[in-house]
Amino acid sequence: MIDRRRALQTLAGLFLAGFGTGGYAYAWEPTHPRVTRYRFTPNAWPQSGRLKLAIISDLHIGGPHMPVSRVRDIVAMTNELKPDFVLLLGDFVASRTRRASDPPYAEWATELAALKAPSGVYAVLGNHDWWQDEPTQRNRSGPTQSGLALEAAGITVLENRALRLETAAGPLWLAGLGDQIAFVKRLRGQKNGVDDLPGTLAQIADDGAPVIMLAHEPDVFARMPARVALTLSGHTHGGQVRLFGWSPIVPSRYGNRYAYGHVRESGRDLVVSAGLGTSKLPLRFGIPPEVVLVELG
Repeated sequence: MIDRRRALQTLAGLFLAGFGTGGYAYAWEPTHPRVTRYRFTPNAWPQSGRLKLAIISDLHIGGPHMPVSRVRDIVAMTNELKPDFVLLLGDFVASRTRRASDPPYAEWATELAALKAPSGVYAVLGNHDWWQDEPTQRNRSGPTQSGLALEAAGITVLENRALRLETAAGPLWLAGLGDQIAFVKRLRGQKNGVDDLPGTLAQIADDGAPVIMLAHEPDVFARMPARVALTLSGHTHGGQVRLFGWSPIVPSRYGNRYAYGHVRESGRDLVVSAGLGTSKLPLRFGIPPEVVLVELG
């Protein structure tokens, strides 16, 4: 089986074979974020409830195309949308071994602390926040440096945790899963992630208030119960290369099923962001970086 890195390298070679296409995929598309909007009403959503969710995912700060100055621009771009919530879906750090020249965690966390939303700013962590954190890999447990930096900056990190919140749309539950592939090394008889879906759902009362679930990887949506009105994910980058609505390589066991965009299955809704940074290889083609705005109700 061809792994994702090798497949992306092959695709990169094809793109770079033509200077114009390669230049676009490397220098232009990854540096020009857009706002992608979705508007729909999930099942069991209150008829009079309207809510705007701004989603930031997969920044990969310190990697190609993502200096701290660009994080500042993305924060300003997001604040202009005037969302009720800002939801951060993980992978804050570059997808490689950390370097001495990388920005300190506190520096980029301070930039993200400037995000503004009346109902709050909440985060989950992604696989690279675990993979590029040597102590957590060695000990197979947290906390991660990314999580500590976010909390120190005043941003609540939801790791297998659910909160009941009062919002402009009425009460709702906001929940976040631990990462599903937190550990690089797989050990026989041990779980590879820190996610606990049953434990997270057990915190949610049967009170009729809708549930929004944050989960970095979208694969968990296949087993998400109907109690969860909306699942929000990143991780895939939309494949980072997308041709006519199809991605050749998607880091998901489900392939293109959960690669990108708004998915509705069995009355349940999922939105997968293409994210903002790049992973493995510094290119995007046909899937620009994006801040996502989901308008509910």
